[in-house]
Amino acid sequence: MSLDRKYRLLVVDDEASVLVTYRLILEREGYDVVACSTSREALAVLEEDEFDGVLCDYSLEEQHTGFEVICAARSRRPRLPAALLTGYATRETASEAASQDICVMYKPIAIEEFLEKTSRLLRGAG
Repeated sequence: MSLDRKYRLLVVDDEASVLVTYRLILEREGYDVVACSTSREALAVLEEDEFDGVLCDYSLEEQHTGFEVICAARSRRPRLPAALLTGYATRETASEAASQDICVMYKPIAIEEFLEKTSRLLRGAG
């Protein structure tokens, strides 16, 4: 896949190997990626930078969730494309995500599916 333009993504996951894998896969596809391993780090980055989309793990450090990071990102850009990455979303989590127009990607996710869903998300096709 070649991108029409270089999308800037914030990717957040507290598992270092997963975070590096996402970053490398996305950069190889032409995305500009900022990777954060904590919600605190992501919130600080969001204060300083603009993004075209956010991909965030649901479960983060100290009982924080991806919803908090996405909410902070959307406080500056309300319709920002966003996805929760999770291995164990409850029906309530999935319902909350749907009500906030947040895509849910279930781990483990195949690379092709991850890239396709990310591309569709950024192009507005959810």
